[in-house]
Amino acid sequence: MEYINIDGQSFYNMVINANNKLEEQKEYVNSLNVFPVPDGDTGTNMSMTFKSAVTEIQGMEKETIDKISKSLAKGALMGARGNSGVILSQILRGIAKGLENKVEVNVEEFANSIMEGAKSAYKAVMRPTEGTILTVIKGAGEAAIKSNAKNVTELMHDVCIQSEIVLNKTPEMLPVLKQAKVVDAGGAGLLIILKGMLEVLEKDLKSLTVNKGEEKSSNISAAKTLGDTDIKFGYCTEFFIMSDKVNIEEFKKELEPHGDSMIVVGGEGLVKVHIHTNDPGFILSKAVKLGSLSKIKIDNMREQHRHILEDEYPVNQEESANDSIEENIEIKKYAFVSVSLGEGIKNIFKDLGVDFVIEGGQTMNPSTEDILNAVKKLNAENIFVLPNNKNIIMAATQAAELSDKNVYVIPTKTIPQGITSITAFNIEAEVEDNVNNMTEAIANVATGSVTYAVRDTEMDGKVIKEGNILGLKEGKIEEIGSDMFTVCNNLIESMVAEDSELITIFYGKDCNEEEVNKFVKELEEKYEELDIQCYSGEQPLYYFIFSVE
Repeated sequence: MEYINIDGQSFYNMVINANNKLEEQKEYVNSLNVFPVPDGDTGTNMSMTFKSAVTEIQGMEKETIDKISKSLAKGALMGARGNSGVILSQILRGIAKGLENKVEVNVEEFANSIMEGAKSAYKAVMRPTEGTILTVIKGAGEAAIKSNAKNVTELMHDVCIQSEIVLNKTPEMLPVLKQAKVVDAGGAGLLIILKGMLEVLEKDLKSLTVNKGEEKSSNISAAKTLGDTDIKFGYCTEFFIMSDKVNIEEFKKELEPHGDSMIVVGGEGLVKVHIHTNDPGFILSKAVKLGSLSKIKIDNMREQHRHILEDEYPVNQEESANDSIEENIEIKKYAFVSVSLGEGIKNIFKDLGVDFVIEGGQTMNPSTEDILNAVKKLNAENIFVLPNNKNIIMAATQAAELSDKNVYVIPTKTIPQGITSITAFNIEAEVEDNVNNMTEAIANVATGSVTYAVRDTEMDGKVIKEGNILGLKEGKIEEIGSDMFTVCNNLIESMVAEDSELITIFYGKDCNEEEVNKFVKELEEKYEELDIQCYSGEQPLYYFIFSVE
């Protein structure tokens, strides 16, 4: 159908359909991630970012395109996860700028808004890399401006054709894509969004609702779709108890046999409860005896376990170092927010004085809002954020920009960098000196990790088969093998230099402790002149994380 103008209702339907298409195809986008390690999550990050955006506009279909686009951009900004999600949020922010003060727009005005989306995305990245989602949105913007379309339907058709042409050229722009024989994952996600918007115009789709993902009842066939993820308890159950008479520890003991992933925190008349269970009714019947219940939410998690957990309980951790959801009364000069994955690593950060630990990392990037909420909990003159993952730095930086507090992002890309950075902190020093010292300390840390390949591929001339053990040094594949400890030994040997003094080992939850102890003894004999420390990190996916200093 020919849409001469686009009003709020039409735009609303366009973005709802785009969201649904991205949700349906997010695993395809994930599969395009170049690295064959088990943390390819571009599709998930983009889908969750866009879902956060459309959640913000629910019920606004009768509003102007200006108001809808602004709310859409706000939702994406707060829900942005990973670098791809942050860039997507900036695209939507630019589009909203182009639609500002408009009740409806014509073809030229809508074309300008797409170009504004491209401009906004490029401004958000310090060193833009071509062959990525940035190149695709730039192609979309240029196609929109150059188009001679007489209506918005034709315009979006031109935009999608050119975006696909640009996407198919990304392997020629980035050799790593060509080696892996894939197009850019972020660009593919953006094309899905653009095509979803076009479909509404071509088919004149109306009265669309948000697809929340495939939710199936808790049965055997649903469990089969989980792959390696074994969800024992199928319902994510959350609610508040309004009472000042709840004995939290006793209540936790009472619930413990009936679920997992349990969090019961609160005080001052309000207790937050989160638990995965197979009998939500039983949990609620126990809770209602303690006080009035509020904001009850029950979700079937068989298909969307991690998605639901991150959306509805986005900062999934013991809310602060003192296990309280209350803001700290004392105003401190300094406070810390750190991102980590694995109970052991989380405890190490807390022992080092981190006030707020956000559970996240590979495959589970916290959103801008998650980080912002953590910052809001802390009463301090200056707050340092340690992302500990290169894919979280942009979201952390965005949170710092949105906060009304003095927030400093130390660009830590790994867990060892985060730990070394905080040990360089001096409570007596001025904030600028601490920022400099903590940032400089990162350069003295060599980081390695050991995981497994999730697909066959070829990188840097190395042939990789699914199931191979991979040793990564500074994020690049250094070792490939079939024996985990052989890969570990070779990796550490490549990391140790003449001036090295310390080897630190964090072993994951899938490691055998006896085998780890034997491995550590062998290292102590091999590197007699070095100090060797070993900790149970309990991190998933990565068998080992190493640092050499």
